[in-house]
Amino acid sequence: MNHPSRLAAASAQSVTETSLPDISRETVAALFDLPFLDLVAQAHAVHLRHHPRNAVQLSTLLSIKTGGCAEDCGYCSQSAFAKSGVKAQKLIDADTVIAAAQEAKAGGSTRFCMGAAWREPKARDMPALLDMVRRVKALGLETCMTLGMLSGDQADALAEAGLDYYNHNIDTSPDYYDRVITTRSFQDRLDTLDHVRQAGMAVCCGGILGMGETREDRISFIHALACLPEPPDSVPLNALVPIPGTVLGDMLADTPLARIDEIEFVRTVAVARITMAHSVVRLSAGRESMSEAGQALCFMAGANSIFTGDRLLTTSNNGGDADAALFAKLGLAPSS
Repeated sequence: MNHPSRLAAASAQSVTETSLPDISRETVAALFDLPFLDLVAQAHAVHLRHHPRNAVQLSTLLSIKTGGCAEDCGYCSQSAFAKSGVKAQKLIDADTVIAAAQEAKAGGSTRFCMGAAWREPKARDMPALLDMVRRVKALGLETCMTLGMLSGDQADALAEAGLDYYNHNIDTSPDYYDRVITTRSFQDRLDTLDHVRQAGMAVCCGGILGMGETREDRISFIHALACLPEPPDSVPLNALVPIPGTVLGDMLADTPLARIDEIEFVRTVAVARITMAHSVVRLSAGRESMSEAGQALCFMAGANSIFTGDRLLTTSNNGGDADAALFAKLGLAPSS
């Protein structure tokens, strides 16, 4: 009789021998079911084959337009539906953005990400956004924006201005999606990602763990990412920050579901690394609540990018000093 863990290991091993679009949901499930140490070891081996060892990219995220978003994303304090106290603000000016980008570069960041709380950018906003892209790009930084849904023409304009990455997360599994967001569909997300690819920009796409989803949802989430027409160039993985006044923050408050288990988070990082071997896997929101040991396991499992700085849009984040101290403990260095 075959032992279930041996069957899982055999199925999981086939990932490295299969073209990514052919990865089955069963194979992703088998990876999640591997013994934890075996899974992390396999993920680390995949990481070493495709990425520099002991190197982590530093990225900085700036909110260029905060609050008042017309979407009802249950995790987001910037939604107009949330009662989080975040006030709607206008798009900030390009000079403020450039000053922040210069500071980020001086602090070791190589990618500068700009996020706006919009359902989609309006035509009147595009000239200012394109100016920001050109000027940040001129500093020698990789550029990334997250502005909500894009039309094909908007994607083309951003690409022509020099935008390297466009972030548009699928957030969770297709089946769990409408438990989190109702104002735009999962297909809407895929349509914007298609516009980004067609424009020639790199896709940054991931999601949030710990929103009350099950292991089955996390399997489907990773499977959906890995089986996009091309796996995302960058995969941000967030742990939910349960903000009071948001649907999920209030729903999960004071429950065991309010924080995802660190071992389960590391498992998800490891499966992402194995199934999307060439992607940059970024530890994003929620990292400030993780232990140093949990973060170290994430790096062991293949995470090779972090957001640094004191804030991520409207949530707190590990500061640069804390990151430098952790890197020193672990023998990690910022990638160039």
